[in-house]
Amino acid sequence: MSGRKSPTEMMRPVHLCGSTLDHRAHVCAFFNSADEKYRVLTPFILEGLEAGQKGVHTLDPRLRSEHDQRLKLAGVNIEAASQRGQLEFLDWSDTHLLGDEFSSDRTLSLFQKIAASATRGGFPLTRFVTDMGWALEAGLDANALLEYEATANRAWMQQEGPVHPVICTYDLRRFTADVVVDVMRTHPLVVVGGLLCENPFFVPPEAFLEELRGRTPTLLQKVG
Repeated sequence: MSGRKSPTEMMRPVHLCGSTLDHRAHVCAFFNSADEKYRVLTPFILEGLEAGQKGVHTLDPRLRSEHDQRLKLAGVNIEAASQRGQLEFLDWSDTHLLGDEFSSDRTLSLFQKIAASATRGGFPLTRFVTDMGWALEAGLDANALLEYEATANRAWMQQEGPVHPVICTYDLRRFTADVVVDVMRTHPLVVVGGLLCENPFFVPPEAFLEELRGRTPTLLQKVG
């Protein structure tokens, strides 16, 4: 992969599934297999690296070696990209589950600091890819996950300057259907079946958060 690019090159359009992302670049992506996930995400990741942008991937630590292998097979020199600060892999135990406890405010602040630090380091755009399976490891209330997604959506859409795209990946084999439906409602764009779609079920953050206040808390359940 190439090194630093000019500001013009780094700010060229961001594509996912062949479509251009805009300021609503907070996307939930649903997958039924690892192969499907990497078919969608690999071009998005490669495009960012070729443009001189930064990639930050939050991973299930048990799947780190598979992630490395998939990107290496796609031609990514992980060691070189990491050394120049362009590619950063984070275990979810160091982000969402820091200290074995989830805090929405702390997590959002962490990612905002990562984006700001990347900008200061010469990367005006950062592409985030997050494995949302962390929520199933935390004994989390489903409402807490949904509140986090809605709050993140609000925070990201209100940013000044370029919007750093965030792809929240969900394994459909692990999340219950009711949670999937609600997660979808917190994102303006959704990837289903390898296609990026406008989300007709999207609910603006304030309205969704108001709806959550009247719900009874329920623990997230793993499928399978």
